[in-house]
Amino acid sequence: MDTSRDWSADGTAGSRLRDWMRGVRRIFVLTGAGCSTSSGIPDYRDADGTWKRKPPVTYQAFVDEPATYRRYWARSFVGWPRFSAARPNAAHHALAALEAGGALSILVTQNVDGLHQRAGSVVVVDLHGRLDDVVCLACGQRSPRDDLQRVLEGANAGWRATHAGLAPDGDADIGDDVAASFKPPSCDVCDGMLKPDVVFFGENVPRLRYQAAVAALQASDAMLVVGSSLMVYSGYRFTRMAHTAKLPIAIVNRGHTRADTLATLKLDADCATTLADAAGIT
Repeated sequence: MDTSRDWSADGTAGSRLRDWMRGVRRIFVLTGAGCSTSSGIPDYRDADGTWKRKPPVTYQAFVDEPATYRRYWARSFVGWPRFSAARPNAAHHALAALEAGGALSILVTQNVDGLHQRAGSVVVVDLHGRLDDVVCLACGQRSPRDDLQRVLEGANAGWRATHAGLAPDGDADIGDDVAASFKPPSCDVCDGMLKPDVVFFGENVPRLRYQAAVAALQASDAMLVVGSSLMVYSGYRFTRMAHTAKLPIAIVNRGHTRADTLATLKLDADCATTLADAAGIT
């Protein structure tokens, strides 16, 4: 294995990845939160793979605890404007360019921000869903998250949360005391609970998404991981499958990942600059 180091220090990370890509085709790409940090969206874990903040809310708490439901939507209400204003960075554009050039078989992302599609990627599996879509847990009614924001503004006129920092899932860090006075949303069809169409902790990835990703991996001859510590099993399992199939695996990520020992190339480097250099769009 090409041992991990900070390749960005001498500017060789992009060239190392470019050399690796020359020897493969039909690359299965898996991206994580580190792919979007240059767009201003925080990641979840530090260089050692440890949580930087409290773990995200679980599905069970979201549906069973009214205070958790209210707090989630209060945080989302504050964070959504900045999250939705994020724009693709060089990593997203580089992966779109590689797809257009025929180098990729598929792009599977653990992110819920939709930035790959905005950058022009077409063959994308949103493994954990998309934050810009909302679904009713009772009747299945769907609506755009932007529309819900306007509803929340009307229902919470005069409500304010100050000094809120943006969090990874499009929400914001606010005090529980402030969230307690927030009026959460309900479905305008059946008055049911609303949930962003993303996979919460405690939920499973929808089977059709998983099957599409597995089929693409089986048709690939290499795997590239970008910006993921792979601490969540829903992503890590694909590196296990690739390793079992004896596919070469390259990882570009700041810090430790769960699959470092499986990689044929590990680059401890910035995702945006490394991918842009490798794709020749710098």
